Amino acid sequence: MQFEKGERLYSSRVQRESGEDVLYINYLGAPYVPSLENSEEVMERTIEALIENPNVSRVVFVQQKNYNYDFEEVSMLLEISHLYVHLMKQEKILSHNKLVTNCEQFFNERYNDIFSFLLLLKRDPVAAYFELKKLILEAKIFLEKVDVHCRTDQANYISLLEKVLRLLQNTKLIQKASKYLENYRKGERLIYERLFNADVIPNFTFTRLVSDLPKDAEIIDQYKIHGEDYDESIVTILKKKDESKVIYHIVPPENSLEEDANYLLNTAKSVLIEHQPKAEEYTDTERTRQVFFNISKDLLRDLANNKGIKLNYDELNKLAMILVRHTVGFGIVEVLLQDKKIQDISLNAPIPMTPIFLRHEKYGECFTNILPSQEDANSWAAKFRMISGRPLDEANPILDTQLEIGNVRARIAIIQTPLSPGGLAYAIRRHREQPWTLPLFIKNRMVNDFTAGLLSFLIDGSRTLLVAGTRSSGKTSLLGSLLLEIIPKHRIIVLEDTLELPVESLRKLNYDVLRMKVRSALLKTTTEVSASEGIRTSLRLGDSSLIVGEIRSEEATALYEAMRVGALANVVAGTIHGASPYAVFDRVVNDLKVPTTSFKATDLIIVCNPIKSPDGLHSWKRVLQVAEVRKHWNKDPLEERGFVDLLKYNVDKDELEPTDDLINGDSEIIKDIAANVKGWAGNWDAVYDNILLRARIKKEIVDVAEKTKNEKLLEAEFNVLSNHMFHKISDDIRREIGLPLRERVFPEWQKWLNEEIKKKRI
Repeated sequence: MQFEKGERLYSSRVQRESGEDVLYINYLGAPYVPSLENSEEVMERTIEALIENPNVSRVVFVQQKNYNYDFEEVSMLLEISHLYVHLMKQEKILSHNKLVTNCEQFFNERYNDIFSFLLLLKRDPVAAYFELKKLILEAKIFLEKVDVHCRTDQANYISLLEKVLRLLQNTKLIQKASKYLENYRKGERLIYERLFNADVIPNFTFTRLVSDLPKDAEIIDQYKIHGEDYDESIVTILKKKDESKVIYHIVPPENSLEEDANYLLNTAKSVLIEHQPKAEEYTDTERTRQVFFNISKDLLRDLANNKGIKLNYDELNKLAMILVRHTVGFGIVEVLLQDKKIQDISLNAPIPMTPIFLRHEKYGECFTNILPSQEDANSWAAKFRMISGRPLDEANPILDTQLEIGNVRARIAIIQTPLSPGGLAYAIRRHREQPWTLPLFIKNRMVNDFTAGLLSFLIDGSRTLLVAGTRSSGKTSLLGSLLLEIIPKHRIIVLEDTLELPVESLRKLNYDVLRMKVRSALLKTTTEVSASEGIRTSLRLGDSSLIVGEIRSEEATALYEAMRVGALANVVAGTIHGASPYAVFDRVVNDLKVPTTSFKATDLIIVCNPIKSPDGLHSWKRVLQVAEVRKHWNKDPLEERGFVDLLKYNVDKDELEPTDDLINGDSEIIKDIAANVKGWAGNWDAVYDNILLRARIKKEIVDVAEKTKNEKLLEAEFNVLSNHMFHKISDDIRREIGLPLRERVFPEWQKWLNEEIKKKRI
């Protein structure tokens, strides 16, 4: 909402927004910052506006920053305005017959007292409350002194005052203020600072943030998040005594700007909105943002010079960055995505009436101090439509897409009417800026070192595997880490409908990787190729590992056809929803209609799921099971022991443990891998030794990273380098003694690691 230049100061306007009436009052050009808390004049003007607009649920004072008062605060003033109208129109307390009956000489004094009370009621209801109690006390004292023939008249007047007092006492404002009235002194407004607290909104955005920290909450953490240069936000984590969720309170740089900076951004945004990029420009978001950043700098510099506002280099860049974020960008969503500790962000419908919720890696589910506007939500949806090239309308009320801004990647899921009766809603999954690795998962206890060693062995063995689990169980992240275990000389083809796997990071690490974007299973018609056709096409692109982002629909049939006919000689992997091996079988065979016998083409199922604490307040992501799928069964793998666990989660120890089947060498999949390797066929001890070797290397990386405080050892770049040296050293030892034994390979690899650390290459 904007007031045009030249509109009358203190004029007001009501605007319908997202199912509520919002009262805007113009304070542009006012010689002070408008505040209900600190100004009698502002409170009086607001109550007078509410008398004229009794259906308002929110009030905004418009200046270079907008000051927003929410429904709870406005409802207190609405009650006062309704009381004022009731006293004037229904009770008619200023009328002659209400003030006197037979003692005419009291009329003028009573009229002046009540008139003064009514004026004070609009300016300072608490002071009016005390004034009314004073009038009642004085009237009762006077009752003892008045002539006998006027006592009934005086008693009637006291009765009128007491009725008004009861009405005033029943208002929310006086009830909430009552606990602070003990030391009240007439005219002071400190009490209103406890009752009213405006959300400060920069005039160039519509999203509201509760700026003040809640007084009844304990601060349990505070940290800064950094985006690009000049971009720093402050995050405070708070806990209320009676709340299970913690509060994630953020102050982005745009909410702590001076008035001159707000003026420049507001004016510049008005100019830039007239030059919004075309749909095709959003296909290259990085280029579009850079162009708008340069334009913004020039525009802000000119505006500052014209107004005599001094901006240094850093200030200019900071304002240009904020301007890009709130024009071609995604506003507060971008700021949240800069926080590496955030995993998921939820915007529930109706968006303007619901704070943003998020999942924090340390504090779990949180609610925030952010209330997005419908205008911003609509703007983001339009941009995501353009970025994805996919529809979002009543005929297609679901949109899955992705957002990439610099190193930040996120999956975006949007729904709207009629699927969401309340309108637009968003679910945003933030991806790690660098791919997850097995050492990182060891550090975070999602797997232990033995599991990491076994998974590395199975990937080298070119198996077909599915990573299963519920939503937010870490399926895609684990699959991404397994891609880094593939030797880079092998080609990888990745098929996804929503781009989540770390393909760009793999390319930077010199992987031969081809990404194919296929049609979402939720879309019936689009120009994109279906997932089934994408899989069949991949088979014509040469010998490659095939990675399917998520198996959702009819592509499952094509995938199993490819696996079953032996068209793929390398790793085939994907993710699928399912909480157990049998749940995966049930989904693939019964839901996705893959023939029962075709399911046997699956070699391994890895199950990820969150585990919870007994109090239900905490959860952790864990791999709970690694099972192989045997081939002897005919109808039901559960009844015919078609699933054999290799690793099983021990809840008491909080880690995976090898089963007797694995320890005793009774794994058909591992024996099948060994059968094709010279020196391993029939030699279970040598095979198991290799798994333990890989496990020891992964553990050593984690231990050394912790000891040296060098987190880079856990990241993808070093993980690939380490794997390369492991394979090279293993090959050298094999040539020398016939087998890459742990007792020979590990010391050589450890020597290499120590040299790398000494040379400070990592």
